[in-house]
Order: sequence, then structure tokens, then C-alpha cells
Amino acid sequence: MIFDNNHHKHPDQRRRYALYELAYTFVDFSAAILFIIGSIMFFSDAWTYTGTWLFVIGSVCFAMKPTIRIVRELHMMAKGHADAVADNLNKDQKDG
Repeated sequence: MIFDNNHHKHPDQRRRYALYELAYTFVDFSAAILFIIGSIMFFSDAWTYTGTWLFVIGSVCFAMKPTIRIVRELHMMAKGHADAVADNLNKDQKDG
């Protein structure tokens, strides 16, 4: 997971972190659902146009995932938590 709560002891920090994780998960889930529905629509020529739009919207959702992460990281940096950002970066490089 990209959201590790080890660095967030204060309740406000934990709450903000949880909100970012919820947003990330919601966007990820939405993209998956849009791609599944869009794929099903491609079985019918009458629904291909709508299915294409669902793929486009799903792609935008996938693009939002790193955007949410960047906003979270910048927010953490602004709050003085550069060490947590660096730790998350190191963890992601090991996992990737």
C-alpha cells in the first residue's frame, strides 16, 4: 500500500491520511468498474460509443491516482513531515 500510517501519531494527521487513502481507493475502484462496464458494452455495436466514453472516464480515474498521491506528499511536506515522504518513497522503490 502507498499509505503507511507509521509516521502519523496525531489524530488529525491520521484522519487526513485516512481521507487520502479513501480517495485513492475510491478512484481506483471507480476506474475498475468503469472499465468492466465499458468492456461489457463493447459486446454490442449499439453500446460501443458509450463504452468508449466509460474507458475515457476510467482512464481519467487512473490518472487521478498519482495526482492524489502527489497532493498527499506535498501536503505532508507542507506540514513538516519530509521524513515520512522520504520513507514512503524508499518503501515504494523497494516494492516496485
